[in-house]
Amino acid sequence: MVSTRSTARTLIRPSSLTYVDFPWIIEHREDRCTLCGQCTSVCPREAIHLAYRRKRQPNFEVFGQKRGSEFGVFTGIKQETRMANSCIGCGMCEMVCPNDAIRPVPNDNEHRSLFFRNLNGDSYKRGGRRNQTGPTLLDRILFDRISMLTDPALDAGRHEFTVTTTLGRMLPPDEFLSRMRQGEWIPPTREIFPFIIGSMSFGALSPNMWLGLLQGVAYCNEVLGLPVVMCTGEGGCPPWILKSPYLKYIILQIASGYFGWDEIIRAIPEMQCLPAAIEIKYGQGAKPGDGGLLMWHKVSTLIARLRGVPPGVDLPSPPVHQTLYSIEESVMKMVQTLSMAFDNKVPVYPKISASTSAKSVLNNLVRNPYAGGMVIDGIDGGTGAAYNVSMDATGHPIASCLRECYLDLVRQGKQSEIPLFAAGGIGKNGNVAQNGMALIMLGASGVHLGKYIMQSAAGCLGNEMNRCNVCNLGICPKGITSQNPKLYRRLDQDQVAERLAETFQSINTEVKKIMAPLGRSQSLPIGMSDAIGINDQAAAERLHIKYLC
Repeated sequence: MVSTRSTARTLIRPSSLTYVDFPWIIEHREDRCTLCGQCTSVCPREAIHLAYRRKRQPNFEVFGQKRGSEFGVFTGIKQETRMANSCIGCGMCEMVCPNDAIRPVPNDNEHRSLFFRNLNGDSYKRGGRRNQTGPTLLDRILFDRISMLTDPALDAGRHEFTVTTTLGRMLPPDEFLSRMRQGEWIPPTREIFPFIIGSMSFGALSPNMWLGLLQGVAYCNEVLGLPVVMCTGEGGCPPWILKSPYLKYIILQIASGYFGWDEIIRAIPEMQCLPAAIEIKYGQGAKPGDGGLLMWHKVSTLIARLRGVPPGVDLPSPPVHQTLYSIEESVMKMVQTLSMAFDNKVPVYPKISASTSAKSVLNNLVRNPYAGGMVIDGIDGGTGAAYNVSMDATGHPIASCLRECYLDLVRQGKQSEIPLFAAGGIGKNGNVAQNGMALIMLGASGVHLGKYIMQSAAGCLGNEMNRCNVCNLGICPKGITSQNPKLYRRLDQDQVAERLAETFQSINTEVKKIMAPLGRSQSLPIGMSDAIGINDQAAAERLHIKYLC
């Protein structure tokens, strides 16, 4: 009887591929392999399997006329050549192999698999981020203003620094004092660390990952004294968190699907404390206009209960809020309604995609006293599930969009009132403090981090060379973005919390190292664009900063 796998290999179809057509090739050493099977059991894509087949070995005598064949048995590891089981280069097989007998190797040949991703007539979707490599524009921005004599530089290791920013609307000093004397309402604000854990939902992330982040955020606040906050993303969070003292470290997000908001509204009377802020998501830079999508692979029974839907179904969010007609109506309805829901004591702000229309949204927020800021998400932002064409070709870079909005506020004299937060590709190549401070000097009050936190705190294997990037399929080999207990139990939430605390301690140190040469210690250098430059003349003109050559 011939196996199904063997039969499939004998049929040559238009989509038939070989090992060299895939971006990753499994390199296997038969002389070291003991056939323990650990590599095949741990592979999330089932890209390798134990092969057992008859092998013909020709045998003939050079000086004689005798011809014949000998037959042996081949037993070993073979790589699948089907798109559905293609290797993603995660390296889990190499991590568990006791004899260093197997490893994935990046293929430098032309990848024909690119032409066969549209299986079943559906365009290719992927998790992760854009796959452009090399230094980004933020990586190339330099801090070139060094105080030496007239304004001495500070010692970053011994001097006291104030490394915090304000979330929420700031009133002009005279108006603030006047309202305070008369007992009038003052917009709520929060003093937070300028590097925020961006919106990654309980559902997109595994329970162990999400709770590990929360545990690390609580440690940063209560032990290290770093006021770090995290955003829930759409889908809410476990009900017990809403009634716990940890809620004050959380930004609750409401998006166009309204998933998880039933639990939040019901919990308001029992909340021990108020959340850090409310974020209303209108768009995200990785896939503007597409809305959100949590694929059915990740809708477990727990996630379905929290979101009020049946388990095992796709959960798409509309691209826009269905109850709103325009951004003007949104500002009047959503922002003010949610402000009143929390007794006008919680900052409320929108999150939008970076685009040429971002300034029009900002100008509407300026006129509304309830708006507590704005988050702009650029094209380099990550996502759990998006079409390839959306991630690669739709959106606007964050640096130029942020700069335009900030300069528009400057022209109105409102730059100190409405805080702008930037997101999308920060720390893409590991330079998180440099990227974040560059955006702060371009006008941001803070930045949102997503993929960088997954990589630094949980060891995410994805990279810009399309390694792994299966966040959308629920088969994350590290258990970071999976709802399968067999996978997410690989992730120790205590270790996630420990690594998160170490990450923010390192970011805090690097921010001080950047602020010290500027002679700044009591406030972040927000909008201090005279302290930065770039060796790209076109970019310098676009961002209104110095051209360094």
